Amino acid sequence: MDTKAFKRSLQHSENYHRKGFGHQEEVATQLQSEYQSQLIRQIRDNNYTLTRGDVTIKLAQAFGFCWGVERAVAMAYETRTHFPRERIWITNEIIHNPSVNQRMLEMKIRFIPVVGGKKDFSVVESGDVVVLPAFGASVQEMQILNEKGCKIVDTTCPWVSKVWNTVEKHKKREYTSIIHGKYKHEETIATSSFAGKYLIVLNLKEAEYVANYILNGGNREEFLNKFSKACSAGFDPDRDLAMIGIANQTTMLKSETEQIGKLFERTMMQKYGPENLNDHFQSFNTICDATQERQDAMLGLVEQQLDLIIVIGGFNSSNTTQLQQIAVERGIPSYHIDGVDRILPGNRIEHRLLKSGDLEIMENWLPDGKILVGVTSGASTPDKVVEDVIEKIFELKATAVIA
Repeated sequence: MDTKAFKRSLQHSENYHRKGFGHQEEVATQLQSEYQSQLIRQIRDNNYTLTRGDVTIKLAQAFGFCWGVERAVAMAYETRTHFPRERIWITNEIIHNPSVNQRMLEMKIRFIPVVGGKKDFSVVESGDVVVLPAFGASVQEMQILNEKGCKIVDTTCPWVSKVWNTVEKHKKREYTSIIHGKYKHEETIATSSFAGKYLIVLNLKEAEYVANYILNGGNREEFLNKFSKACSAGFDPDRDLAMIGIANQTTMLKSETEQIGKLFERTMMQKYGPENLNDHFQSFNTICDATQERQDAMLGLVEQQLDLIIVIGGFNSSNTTQLQQIAVERGIPSYHIDGVDRILPGNRIEHRLLKSGDLEIMENWLPDGKILVGVTSGASTPDKVVEDVIEKIFELKATAVIA
């Protein structure tokens, strides 16, 4: 289908809304009281540092809510204000933060149920209001909602839309989009729905496998088995890797996305010659500014003489995971938690392991004596959640829990 034409048609529909409903001031006051933090403002104003007793907190210089996330949450609040009695649905979590999504439920904004691994849109009726989250929705989902006659409130981050435009350009020239991302992630699912032929690579290692196949060929069945869930229907590596374009899930590690882009540029240059590169390779910068800023700030934070790092964000938040990866690569004890409730009595913490994704309880995680604690949070984490974690650390160190 012509996805670009469909999106253009949808955007001109009276049922489609991408701007607010005129309740910005009212919602801004509500968001400030629920999500912002006086303590965090104080730490920012004090060169991102605060000492109490034996604890010094060092905040990353960019963390927490990004503009796209803040916009999406504000639009969801505005939607409820504007449609006080209508049934409102979200096609997925509005953002990857448990406290914010819980707040949606309290506002009687429901999530599309998932049955047997698939979203069940049968619950949605004509006239219902449906919010598309910050990381977007697939073309197929938009079609379903449009055909049902729903009011669609689109909070998709403009940086995500920029990636969609990039894969549309690839498709127009019949290039295969190689997308650096997680094939199960909602954003990548949405992006691939706008692409023509596509292949999703998780990391540099998978990209190197593909590059080697381009240069030297290989076992076609092994290739298709390896990427069975991460490529377009009917994908043929012997045919569909002659012309490629690079795109990415906006929350992936910036440095790795850049490495992957350069790898494929070198590969196509070697395969087809520098003079023919533009006929076989396309690359546009689709790295999100906010993701880049938070990763750069984390790289600055790990240069401090830290005793440990707390990374706060939803366990299914890709950009938070990338921040954790930076800490792990530097060998600094680090703990990815999604909220203050993960800090348990008796100097224990329940945190998510980077490699396996499993939850683990760590004993005696806060060292004795004076400590310097680095703190950052993903782009979907409210400052209030960060404040709660910092206050809990101060409280634990000030009590006799730690001998």
